[in-house]
Amino acid sequence: MISIHQPSTRVRRRAMAGITATVVAAGLAVFGMSSAGASTTRASFGGSAFAFGLQSSPGIASCLPHARGQAVIIPGSLNDVMQVSVSGLPANSGFDLFVIQLPNKPFGVAWYQTDIETNRFGFGSARVQGVFDIETFSVSTGGTTTFPPTHQYHLGLWFNDPNQPFKLGCEPGHTSPVVTPFNGEQDAGIQVLNTAEFPDAAGPLSHVHR
Repeated sequence: MISIHQPSTRVRRRAMAGITATVVAAGLAVFGMSSAGASTTRASFGGSAFAFGLQSSPGIASCLPHARGQAVIIPGSLNDVMQVSVSGLPANSGFDLFVIQLPNKPFGVAWYQTDIETNRFGFGSARVQGVFDIETFSVSTGGTTTFPPTHQYHLGLWFNDPNQPFKLGCEPGHTSPVVTPFNGEQDAGIQVLNTAEFPDAAGPLSHVHR
């Protein structure tokens, strides 16, 4: 198992508090607002900023005990801005963020959003623009597959390299890395963070309104 240096509890708490403030501030800055003006977002843009956390996926806490994430969605008049920051992950590593129907397996319908790269301290962030609110859905009316309008209200973050979680000991009982389709090449690793703190049918995006 690879050993990963983790900062002290005080440093981690301070860092996560800083991440939360930075994430919210970064989202509000998109519209030229300060955190003091957050309450005016509803009047100006039809909805208020919504911040929430990402927690460790099943089995991850044992190999990455400090893995955490934080997100904020700023609704706009036509679409939304979402800022996601993560910490407690392997340093200098790649991850893939998806908007998903269900936070845990089988995940349901999934929409690839962005890559997130961590720095030497295991921190990373990304900003994406799209529809990340109660209206987020996918539909297939024909072609290779067909399904009715299906809302996706959760977030999931996957290891880009399937070998990494295997080497970290995140896949006990497996004799080879688990490969999933959750990156651009469809050869990702397992999920590391998700929004399972929210109910399956009422993920955090369902709380965002424009």
